[in-house]
Amino acid sequence: MSENAPPYETESQDQESLAVPLISHQQRFNSTSQVAIVGANVCPIESLDYEIAENDFFKQDWRTRGKFQIFQYIVMKWLLCFLIGGFVSLVGFFNNLAVENIAGAKFVVTSNMMLSRRYGMAFLVFSVSNLVLTLFASILTAFISPAATGSGIPEVKAYLNGVDAPDIFSPRTLMVKIVGSISAVSSSLLIGKAGPMVHTGSCIASLFGQGGSRRYGLTWKWLRFFKNDRDRRDLVTCGSAAGIAAAFRAPVGGVLFALEEMSSWWRSALLWRAFFTTAVVAIILRALIDFCLSGKCGLFGKGGLIMFDAYSENVSYHLADVPPVLVLGVIGGILGSLYNFLLTKVLRVYNFIYQKGILYQILVACTISIFTSCLLFGLPWLASCQPCPSDALEACPTIGRSGNYKRFQCPPGHYNDLASLIFNTNDDAIKNLFSKNTNAEFQLPTMLVFFITCFILSIFSYGIVAPAGLFVPAIVIGASYGRFIAMLLDSHTNLGHGLYAVLGAASFLGGSMRMTVSLCVIILELTNNLLLLPLIMMVLLVSKTVADAFNGNIYDLIMKVKGFPYLETHAEPYMRQLTVADVVSGPLQLCHGIEKVGNIVHILRTTRHHGFPVIDASPDSESPVLCGLILRAHLIALLKKKAFLSTPMRLGVDDALRHFSADDFAKKGMGNVDKIEDIELTDEEMEMFLDLHPFTNASPYTVVETMSLAKALTLFREVGLRHLLVIPKISSRAPVVGILTRHDFMPEHILGLHPLLGRSRWKRLRLQMPLLLKLF
Repeated sequence: MSENAPPYETESQDQESLAVPLISHQQRFNSTSQVAIVGANVCPIESLDYEIAENDFFKQDWRTRGKFQIFQYIVMKWLLCFLIGGFVSLVGFFNNLAVENIAGAKFVVTSNMMLSRRYGMAFLVFSVSNLVLTLFASILTAFISPAATGSGIPEVKAYLNGVDAPDIFSPRTLMVKIVGSISAVSSSLLIGKAGPMVHTGSCIASLFGQGGSRRYGLTWKWLRFFKNDRDRRDLVTCGSAAGIAAAFRAPVGGVLFALEEMSSWWRSALLWRAFFTTAVVAIILRALIDFCLSGKCGLFGKGGLIMFDAYSENVSYHLADVPPVLVLGVIGGILGSLYNFLLTKVLRVYNFIYQKGILYQILVACTISIFTSCLLFGLPWLASCQPCPSDALEACPTIGRSGNYKRFQCPPGHYNDLASLIFNTNDDAIKNLFSKNTNAEFQLPTMLVFFITCFILSIFSYGIVAPAGLFVPAIVIGASYGRFIAMLLDSHTNLGHGLYAVLGAASFLGGSMRMTVSLCVIILELTNNLLLLPLIMMVLLVSKTVADAFNGNIYDLIMKVKGFPYLETHAEPYMRQLTVADVVSGPLQLCHGIEKVGNIVHILRTTRHHGFPVIDASPDSESPVLCGLILRAHLIALLKKKAFLSTPMRLGVDDALRHFSADDFAKKGMGNVDKIEDIELTDEEMEMFLDLHPFTNASPYTVVETMSLAKALTLFREVGLRHLLVIPKISSRAPVVGILTRHDFMPEHILGLHPLLGRSRWKRLRLQMPLLLKLF
């Protein structure tokens, strides 16, 4: 096309090109990346088999199960949910107990040195202890389990969407997640332990759902029912709900969090089991907290875990309080989207640095730790000392770890309001911000400095090679500017500063994480303040709406940075212009119903596909007939068993049951996947045959090649498929055109095949911009 062509000619030619059918039956290779960043390493990723292979063998095996086996299955599922809730609650309590004691001991020693005016030694103890804790967490994570890096929520969310990343639920990841989270949170980094608790709960659930272990002698027959991806997915969903319930002592919020944010498939039976799991967590935590109230848990705070009691009997608000709350929601949406944007940019920089080696990963963590210690210890010196209020509800100044009135360097009878927030654990800082009847405790510059500090430190602290969460930092950031706005309004509002801090935390959480129902319930369970329900609902809706105009939620953005092929609930507009035949990739590998062993071995060794169409030559038709789909794992199981046929003959179902059992085709546990390279066959065996009919899924999901890609995506995601067969519209052609997998629905793959769609999309946006500007 000539560069001097008039604009209208260019636009018309583009429209004509879009009108041309894009169906092409040429074989294309899918050359886009199929790896993702798991922790600090780049690893290959696979999909999960949530679809049940309804072959003759499976149906025959299912008919053999009586009522007692079904009763065993139901009892075991509820028992595993109980065990998941019990273990997650114990881990959550232990984590909080360890953090409170380790961080508490550090602050007590530092405070004692400050009281004796040994400021240099106090800074040295504070910074060195933080550096040692951070260094321990980063070394543990980098060398033992890089998959434990970060919060783990993006990895769990991708798993529940059907993406299987290596080592995200392994036992070593679980141990590193627990120990590393304790060490990292205790090091005064602005990170939280809620996200790691979700990952920890999912790890525990996944390990329980392995269906036993031959290595450790756990071969109980009742466990064999869980050797599949569907039941493991349900247990992991319950584990993620239990993680939130243990982190915030919010059982209902945990269930809604799993429903709204984590799970891609939901049903009523799963709702009951998740609710039962979180109820177990709440009951056990309540018993453990009552035990700690007797003073037997060392420096463990009164009330236990994160319970920010912002309740007040005098809470009342009028119509005049609504506009400031709406403004708070708008600010939360803008700041939340800005936070997401900056955090993703920093993560990309960190990923570039981490490619140079483990030494650079540890160096970044140490640098962030030193920078954080300098800020936390140095900034309170800029704040002026305030006289202790006469009506203070607790001792002033506070001597030791927790409390609203930190003395720091101030003389007797005075306190440092900035030190009360900065020189403290994140949980205690939130308690101070949420506390009632403390309107005069903090100064306006203090809140501004604290907000900016937390905003910056949270962005740079999350990407280090250590377990780190985003929930608690988001609450701290939101509560700080909530208090700041309350100070600006001062006497023009009926709400206290602590309640504005709660609303600010809700607005920032809504602007960053884009959840509504689950966040609303979590905040209500956190603060024990049901009277704020209408305002919290309002601020969450406003902040989410404003933030959605800029970018996506933080966990989706992190998944995109990591490269997880996550399937969204909605299809892109350009997918309706394409059919499934436009994106299906090749070459297509087929198996015959009775196939030679050598051909099967050749296919498995020369391809990485995990599903193969099985066809048969029909005597009544010139073209072959589609029998179904057989999985790679099932082919390897058949080769491993070596039940070969000397002649190409049909094998009956009864004969198959004599040679095989359901356990032979069950999903192996982590790290126990059989590979074709491990199977040794003689030349004589390679010339023998296998009858694939009893093991072929005779009813795979299929779509016609003319179906729109958007419609196929809806089917693929809603059902939870790994393979979707594309069949021809004309029966005289080959029985299968191709196989759609998760990767074929990724925008990078689609726009790589049809770059014109990307250009036309930007062109339409550019042409619409003058009209949009006129409207505004």
